[in-house]
Amino acid sequence: MSSTASAPWPKGVALAALLVLAFLGLFLVVPVGTVFYTAFVDGNGVPTLGHFSAFMQQPLLKESFFNSLYVALAATLVASLIAVPLAYLTVRFRFRGALAIQTLGVLPLIMPPFVGAVAMQLIFGRAGSLNLLLDEHLGLTIPVMEGLTGIVFVESLHYFPFILMNLTMALRNIDGAMEEAAVNLGAKGWRLFWRVIFPLGLPGYIAGASLVFVKVFDDLGTPLVMGVTNMLAPQAYLRITQVGLDDPLGYVISVIMIAFSILALWLSARVMKGRDYSTLQKGGSAIEQRRLTRWQSALAYAWIALVLLLVLSPHLGVLLLSLATVWSYAPLPDGYTLAHYAAVFSESKGMIGNTLLYCGLAAGLDVVLGTAIAYIMLRSKLPARQWLDWIASAALAVPGIVLAIGYMRTFRNVEIPFTDVGLTSTWLLIMIAYAVRRLPYALRSCVAALQQVHISLEEAAASVGASRMRTVQRVVVPLMAGGILAGFVTSFITAAVELSATIMLVTKDSDAPMSYGIYLYMQSASGRGPGAALGVLAVLAVAVGTYASHLIVERASSRFRPAQNQES
Repeated sequence: MSSTASAPWPKGVALAALLVLAFLGLFLVVPVGTVFYTAFVDGNGVPTLGHFSAFMQQPLLKESFFNSLYVALAATLVASLIAVPLAYLTVRFRFRGALAIQTLGVLPLIMPPFVGAVAMQLIFGRAGSLNLLLDEHLGLTIPVMEGLTGIVFVESLHYFPFILMNLTMALRNIDGAMEEAAVNLGAKGWRLFWRVIFPLGLPGYIAGASLVFVKVFDDLGTPLVMGVTNMLAPQAYLRITQVGLDDPLGYVISVIMIAFSILALWLSARVMKGRDYSTLQKGGSAIEQRRLTRWQSALAYAWIALVLLLVLSPHLGVLLLSLATVWSYAPLPDGYTLAHYAAVFSESKGMIGNTLLYCGLAAGLDVVLGTAIAYIMLRSKLPARQWLDWIASAALAVPGIVLAIGYMRTFRNVEIPFTDVGLTSTWLLIMIAYAVRRLPYALRSCVAALQQVHISLEEAAASVGASRMRTVQRVVVPLMAGGILAGFVTSFITAAVELSATIMLVTKDSDAPMSYGIYLYMQSASGRGPGAALGVLAVLAVAVGTYASHLIVERASSRFRPAQNQES
């Protein structure tokens, strides 16, 4: 082991670790701990389970719990029915259109579900385009956007790429020799897939399915936009905003949401524990791609076309709504106009500026924290350094609304130093909530980037007299630039469409970002046009950011490959 890799840096590492730990403790551990504490004590601070008993005695809250559980499980199932065939088609067969399926892995994720929900009601709702045409020509309607079914439909179309991307990657890593052995023993068709290929890809499927469950279970924006309040997240929001911060049932709901998020992630890891899904790739051969027969091609293309139409429907609906003069009880808008965009730029320039400010600061803070945590983990011997990674990653299991409730409770009497302004009445907590919620994404990018920086490069800098700090500044950070920028862009674009925490923490319209503005616009029929226009701008920002992040990663990888080849 080289001295640079193993030698601790007592002052620098300890100080950086303390600062990171202080931030995570103050803005993640303490607020979430406050939520748990409030849920388990009475008004006198005495431990009690009475609040949970009160929760179970209220029919609305029990109904909300089972509704959230049903929606999360149903959305995961429907997302699986969409994603598993697409992943198998992409990996198993060779045909034109595979690139279109890969594009599906990005398109739904750049459209926040609450943005497309209204547009999907105009297309698939009771008086939407599809049902109007079906009723006119066939005399029937499909109630796909009714109540909880509508939420399952919207969430499934939005989150199925999590399963698609993870399962595709897992299937591509399967050794082709395993399939050949199974075929030689007589397995083929459905039996080959169900008994051999899918079980070997199960880790990828479980990882994606658990993410879908957590995302759907914790979602607030989609139920609110669709007018459904008998679910846990909307009930937590309504209890805190209507009853008050001292209502214990809001905190009980928050604890239940965190518990089920952690349970889903734990079960996904538990299912894999003790099972070996690895294969010996002799020569690196993957599953052999085969050509489809004529009727198989017809079925495959029909399935792809159906999924493409469903996936693109929210984007198309939002675009049409943003340009529509009037769109009601008609398959298409009555006319088109740019007035909604003009209204957005005249009325909501502040929201656009706020989004750029909050998300830019949050993403910048994330890459600083991510770089620091990655360096402490991989380049120091500081005791318990792994805890920094675990604490930062725990933000994945904390719903945005729960974090916001914790902030409001923890900091409600805190004032900004040297002022009389309360911390909860400023935009600072919005920005910090974005940073905490998106830190795991930036952290993973920074860790991956640092793992690609060989320790010998730091040793070379040290050998010519560079101090550790100068080595970090002039060698490590520049070589990590691709990963750092990718982490920045990922944090930025995902924070730009955050609604759960935003809707709780915005105290005045002048501090509102775009996601909050979209929600406000969508509350009235007259505001749906400008809301859709703002949604299109948000989607464009996310799309450009996603494309930029892919370019950044690709360029960083291409710069890394030549150095890797020279070293080998």
